Amino acid sequence: MNKLDKTTIICRCEEISYEEVEEVIGHGGRTFDDVKRLTRCGMGPCQAKICTGLVANIIQEQTALALSEIPLPRMRMPLSPIKLETLATNSTAFSAVKSVLDEVEIEDGKVR
Repeated sequence: MNKLDKTTIICRCEEISYEEVEEVIGHGGRTFDDVKRLTRCGMGPCQAKICTGLVANIIQEQTALALSEIPLPRMRMPLSPIKLETLATNSTAFSAVKSVLDEVEIEDGKVR
């Protein structure tokens, strides 16, 4: 990888620069997840699809680790809230899309 300018944006979604990634590595970061924890790199809309390879190349350049020694980022499934009532009653009938108004009680035209 060619030496990038310190102001080069590595993660476009979170606007993380080469210098910020380099700083994490300077503090002992050796994985994409280390960089992610300290900078939010990879937490934007693309979910690290663009910056994973760039960060791995910077880690390799700065630490002399082989690319095969740098683990891939840990992927987590998206979570969605579920009501305790659904869990307590063992109900399977719940909508994937919940509204904040689902839990609002209206009595005599007033929100309680």
